[in-house]
Amino acid sequence: MNALPAASFAASSMQAHRLDLLESGEQYFPAVFASIAQARKEVLIETFILFEDEVGMSLQRELLAAAKRGVQVVITVDGYGSPNLSDEFVHSLLSAGVKIHVYDPHRPLFGLRTHIFRRLHRKLTVIDGEIAYVGGINYSVDQLAERPSVGKLDFAVRIVGPVVGDIHRFMHRQIGIYDPRRRPSLRQAMSQGQLPAAGEVEFLVRDNHAHRDDIERAYRRAIHSARREIILCNAYFFPGYLLLLALRRAARRGVKVTLILQGTPDMPRVKLWEKLLYSPLLKAGVNIREYAPHPLHAKVAVIDGAWSTVGSSNLDPLSLTLNLEANVVIRNSEFCNQLRQRLQQIIERDCRAVSLDSHYRHNKLTILLQTAAYHMTRHFPRLAGWLPAHAPRLQPLHLHLQQSQRTINHEQAL
Repeated sequence: MNALPAASFAASSMQAHRLDLLESGEQYFPAVFASIAQARKEVLIETFILFEDEVGMSLQRELLAAAKRGVQVVITVDGYGSPNLSDEFVHSLLSAGVKIHVYDPHRPLFGLRTHIFRRLHRKLTVIDGEIAYVGGINYSVDQLAERPSVGKLDFAVRIVGPVVGDIHRFMHRQIGIYDPRRRPSLRQAMSQGQLPAAGEVEFLVRDNHAHRDDIERAYRRAIHSARREIILCNAYFFPGYLLLLALRRAARRGVKVTLILQGTPDMPRVKLWEKLLYSPLLKAGVNIREYAPHPLHAKVAVIDGAWSTVGSSNLDPLSLTLNLEANVVIRNSEFCNQLRQRLQQIIERDCRAVSLDSHYRHNKLTILLQTAAYHMTRHFPRLAGWLPAHAPRLQPLHLHLQQSQRTINHEQAL
């Protein structure tokens, strides 16, 4: 894993933000670890997956070193995505002063993880309130794209600039330590000239309260306004009806629409549903390319070379309707063109084209399944309300471990 040179920031020093596109773990992990190594005051991390593998152990070493030199370190992991952290791994962090939270912790039921809905799927890191990392990359070996048989292609962005304050405040609110005195108010920031021009970078979240569809609406607005080109690269593609309709309409009005989707899926059953949407998209003129070398884990898009998004949100029912997600929308032409050029390379070198002739099968079963898929995209947001609506909680991990130990002791006593 080679560190990315600081000179690769996409935006010049004259612009409001410095933006660094990071591809997969090979670039992401060295960049994050270097930032942690230089942290002076605080490291905040939210991640869906933290595994106790080569990458997880490297992260642990960096966090232990930061905590031992007096840096406040707070980690939040998802109880479904990170269920098997050992007591030794956890206690070494806790004993160094690292604070660990688990989102929606549950004990397995008959060895199965049952709390699949409403997961914390965000991947955020903020260092000293000055540098932010936003993307789709978890802390696990399978995020190293070149790792044989398991590597996944994904993206993140390193940000230095005003929007980091928004991400920093958001993360503080999630763990209950937000102090409004730490950062200027919006009015103060405007008067001090600290805000970017025309929303150069926006931080968007999806939750189950006030921001249920913010990310999806941002996609739809950008697609509706597209005039020349849409390149959308997404690992799990089964979006809502309105987003599908927007893509088809864009293609029909002459916009070149290209979807980069999984060709070597890590979950083949999910790919079956995705393929049911191919025919109506292809008939509308949408280009579909399947990424072949590795599983695809990316969640990025670029439109007209002027609008892009990078984040954790897939375009599937879980991400758009249930999970907690975070993306950034970037209106920086240099960064957008950098992302576009990389996606264009992927299309040309690593993707196979899907044609209507090779895909379409006109039979009763196909028609039935495509009809079911259509109605699923149209009605899933409403149907999602019927799914288990427990109130997920954020719990300090040491308390969770203590409670689990008390339960185990009680069961042994019986």
